[in-house]
Amino acid sequence: MQNGRADRIHGIFKRRWNDRELKFARTVIFTVEEINKDTKLLPNVRLGYRLFNGCGSENLIRAAIDAVNGENSKGCSGQIQALLGHSSSGVSKIINIILSPLSIPQVSHLSTCACLSDKRLYPTFFRTVPSDQFQIIGLVQLMKYFDWRWVGIIYSSVLYSEKGTAEFTKEAKKVGICVEYRLPYSKTNKIKLNTIVQTLRESSSKVVLLFMSLSYTKSFLSEMENYNITGKQWLGSESWITQADLSSIERQNILQGAMGFALPQASIPGLGEFLLSLKPSDEPQSAVIAAIWEKFFDCSFSPSNTSAMCTGTEDLRTVSSDYTDVTHFRAENNVYKAVYLVAYALHTLLQCKNGSNPTTGKPCVNKSQVRPKLVLEHIKYVNFTTQNGAKVFFDENGDSVAQYDLVNWQMKEDGSVEIVSIGQYDTSFPDGKKFKLKDNIKIVWGGNSNEVIRSVCREPCPPGTRKAINKFKPVCCFDCFECPEGTISNQTNSPDCLSCPPEFWPNEKKDQCLPKPSEYLSYEEIMGAVLTGFGCVGVFLSLLTSIIFLTHKETPIVKANNSELSFLLLFSLKLCFLCSLTFIGRPSEWSCMLRHTAFGITFVLCISCVLGKTIVVLMAFRATLPGRNVMKWFGPIQQRLSVLTFTLIQVVICVLWLTINPPFPEMNMKYYKEKIILECALGSAVGFWAVLSYIGLLAVLCFILAFLARKLPDSFNEAKLITFSMLIFCAVWIAFIPAYVSSPGKFTVAVEIFAILASSFGLLACIFFPKCYIIIFRPEQNSKKHLMGKIPPRTL
Repeated sequence: MQNGRADRIHGIFKRRWNDRELKFARTVIFTVEEINKDTKLLPNVRLGYRLFNGCGSENLIRAAIDAVNGENSKGCSGQIQALLGHSSSGVSKIINIILSPLSIPQVSHLSTCACLSDKRLYPTFFRTVPSDQFQIIGLVQLMKYFDWRWVGIIYSSVLYSEKGTAEFTKEAKKVGICVEYRLPYSKTNKIKLNTIVQTLRESSSKVVLLFMSLSYTKSFLSEMENYNITGKQWLGSESWITQADLSSIERQNILQGAMGFALPQASIPGLGEFLLSLKPSDEPQSAVIAAIWEKFFDCSFSPSNTSAMCTGTEDLRTVSSDYTDVTHFRAENNVYKAVYLVAYALHTLLQCKNGSNPTTGKPCVNKSQVRPKLVLEHIKYVNFTTQNGAKVFFDENGDSVAQYDLVNWQMKEDGSVEIVSIGQYDTSFPDGKKFKLKDNIKIVWGGNSNEVIRSVCREPCPPGTRKAINKFKPVCCFDCFECPEGTISNQTNSPDCLSCPPEFWPNEKKDQCLPKPSEYLSYEEIMGAVLTGFGCVGVFLSLLTSIIFLTHKETPIVKANNSELSFLLLFSLKLCFLCSLTFIGRPSEWSCMLRHTAFGITFVLCISCVLGKTIVVLMAFRATLPGRNVMKWFGPIQQRLSVLTFTLIQVVICVLWLTINPPFPEMNMKYYKEKIILECALGSAVGFWAVLSYIGLLAVLCFILAFLARKLPDSFNEAKLITFSMLIFCAVWIAFIPAYVSSPGKFTVAVEIFAILASSFGLLACIFFPKCYIIIFRPEQNSKKHLMGKIPPRTL
């Protein structure tokens, strides 16, 4: 805190007359004068300032010593209470190492290195510019938003770039962004430059982060003008991304579409006019202003043969430079806030209420008792809003709230550029809303592309595949493997494939589970329709045979072959043909019970009738022998009772089967992985094989009896027909057993239907078709005389 100000500016700018640094210095002067005019802020206190040349180690040490001793070339008294600067993180680091033991607060407007947030090393450092940590997180979010997962980095070998690059690599790894290369750039080392050029040409990454200070960026771009590097999307750090003077026609292939986060634009009323009103006469002893004036107007204050004389009245509005660019303020707003920060800290320190400071509760102090340590203490509590609406406060690391504009370089044909704000990044917003692009904004992309550049080492694994990390490559260069059979992945970059539930099966792309198709023998398919047709034909032929026999029931051939059992046999054959139809169609609880029981009972009824006919043939032959009266023991009543008894036994077996463990519909997923077989489970296998065994027993018995009667006289040749029919029946059902056991799915049902139809047609064809042939086509043979004429003489 001073009672006056230094008349001579030694500068916080470089020896090459950095007009940007002059702009910062002039902003300090403007802000101090604005605060001194404010009657509410620091009443009865007038701020002073001193400006030091911050370029070079000698000037740094001298500035630190002057700050400690309070010396001033113009005789200003009092110790410096705070130090503003420097623009460079490396310089600020050195300054704070000198000032921290003395508890002198340091406020930087442009030192962004995240390393300076470490309060253990830099306890008195504060800044009004966001830490690079926030910019780095913003850059990572930007890359994540556009899905740039494979990037390269070029940086300079200075503290700002090295620390920033290391932090970026660390943060990028957290969200799955990989760095293909990190190449340092040197202004003097041509080998490093050649390595950079070769890498840019050969690398597969399309996005390049240029993390450098402004001076290094100018040098790098000047070198890159000589190389035709295209097809890259360049991202820039905050230090250079808003410097429009970097643009040129030669650099268009690099800078066109460049993006980066910039300090937000701000309006500082009166500052623009103040900067442009500068005249050398305002600071007649300042060699810096005189030198910059000569640079701006290409003139000289000293007589020279090469340039015109400077009048000192030239108009700065005719000059295009960093200093004269007053259309918007970015870094200047940080300088503006830094000066206000110290002023508000002093204002808070000097408050007194009831003998104590309302902020700290400590005893009040007057302006003569102000010390840097007290100012440092109150800076931590500062929370204010400047006249232009900027909010200023600090976190525990001495960092202010990070707010950035996302800018896009949109170059014109003449090499000039319009730097357009296309989005924002604000850390005061909740997660998920910190980064936002503006709506309906035009974005120019790098690499001469009309759309967002793809920059990935490997395209994402599509659904239907799984992602596998290759331990010999970066995490972004993963491998994709197709999901194994029966598994799916329905997300991009899925780490695992998931098994489908038993009733489901993957689609062709293996990205979703679909219900397995159900398979059963239906009426609509060809095999089911054919079997249904044969069943209906069998019913029709059985019915036709019944009609023929019924219309000729009084003829000798019908009477001679036991017409009652013949009609019962024809009825049972109709049932056999019809029961085959119950095996076709979607299995249900009732159909499963019906098909097996109906099959077992109708076939027993059928075989019982055949067995009865066979016994009748044998008995009739024996009855013709002298002294034999066998037929009285197997007359019509006995025949009916035998058929009923044989059938009831099967009924009992079926009732026990249905009672204990009946057949039921089942989804069989063992035969095929990709489909479900709807079938009828047997329930009790013992019941099923008991039914078949009983049918087989009757069939074998019938075959044996028919075989014994095969040599009877021709009048009783029905025994031969029964023998042949039983031979077919047994052959069919013996072949059925291995075919039934080995056939999968609906073919099991088809085999069973085929066996039913084949054996039924065998009985119908062998027993009844010869008789129908005689009845219809050989009626002359259908006579008692013809039948009796073939009977040989009886033997005693």
